[in-house]
Amino acid sequence: MERSRIGRRIKAYRKLKGYTQVDFAKVIGVSLNELGSIERGTREISEELLEKIAETLIIDKEEILG
Repeated sequence: MERSRIGRRIKAYRKLKGYTQVDFAKVIGVSLNELGSIERGTREISEELLEKIAETLIIDKEEILG
């Protein structure tokens, strides 16, 4: 499933950049539950949030999309 793959990539990049889930959720402006759902692939991610995540991680959003 596409969402699952994207979620795994977000989680991997988040960890590579040294963010905990709690800290990252605060920085991108979502709840911890929402971030967890995105990383597990059970929640759809908006284009706006995807861009915010990529910007925060200092990567191109295409790296997240694969």
